[in-house]
Amino acid sequence: MAIEGIPYSAALVVVYQTGLSPLGAPITRQKTFNSIRFDAPEEAVYDAAHALFGLTKHPVLDVFFRKTWELAEEE
Repeated sequence: MAIEGIPYSAALVVVYQTGLSPLGAPITRQKTFNSIRFDAPEEAVYDAAHALFGLTKHPVLDVFFRKTWELAEEE
């Protein structure tokens, strides 16, 4: 039984800092942008995340390019 991965969806997830807690630890949030092109180059996705958040006052901590495949038996 052979299994093939079929591209299903992709999303850009950006983790950013919104401030500091009373103890000085960073307070973080994340924003997910769905419906990203599955075949988009990783560098373009990374650059887009930094361009978008360059318009805000919140620094970017992490950028994730989450891809999902549907696994199915080959016919």
